[in-house]
Amino acid sequence: MLNELFNECETKMKSSVNHMLRDFKTLRTGKVTTSVLDNVKIDYYGTLTALDQVGSILVADATTIIINPWEKNLLNIIDSAISKANIGATPNNDGSQIKLFFPAMTVEQRQESVKQMKGMGEHAKVAVRNDRKNANDKIKKSEKDKEITADESKSAQDNIQKITDKYISEIDSILKTKEAEILKV
Repeated sequence: MLNELFNECETKMKSSVNHMLRDFKTLRTGKVTTSVLDNVKIDYYGTLTALDQVGSILVADATTIIINPWEKNLLNIIDSAISKANIGATPNNDGSQIKLFFPAMTVEQRQESVKQMKGMGEHAKVAVRNDRKNANDKIKKSEKDKEITADESKSAQDNIQKITDKYISEIDSILKTKEAEILKV
C-alpha cells in the first residue's frame, strides 16, 4: 500500500515539473520559438482554434516567425488575434502570409522573463508541496485507521519528504539553468 502511495506521489510531482517545463515554452528567450504563439487562438468557424491548426508556423531565423494559413481568408483574423495577444511583435500581413519580427530582447525584458519564470517555478514548488501534504494526510489516515504502525507512518513520511526534496531541488536546478539561458545576451 505504501509503495503505491510513493509511486503515486512521485508521479504527481513529476507531472508538476513537466507542467512547469511546458509553461516555460511560452516564455520569450533570446531566440524566438513557435511556442510563443501557443496561447493565441482564433475564431475558426465559431470555434476557438490554435494557430497551428489553421496553418503552418515556421521560424525563419532567430527573430522571425512566418505563419502561412491554409485558408487565405484567415489572414486578417490571425493578424488581429496576434495583435490582441500582445506577444511582443507586430504582425506584418503581406496578403499570403504573416511575418512576425521580434526585436532583440532588452535587459529589462530579459529580467521580466526571468521574473515570470521564477513565478512558474514557485507554482510548481507549491504543487509539489501540496502533493506531499496529500500523501502525508493519507499516511496519517492509515495510521489512525490502524492499517500501519506509528513507526511505519514516520518512515513513510520521511520517504515522502525525500521524494519532495528531490523534486524541489530538480525545480531549483531547472530554474537556475533557464535563468542563465534567458539572461545570456
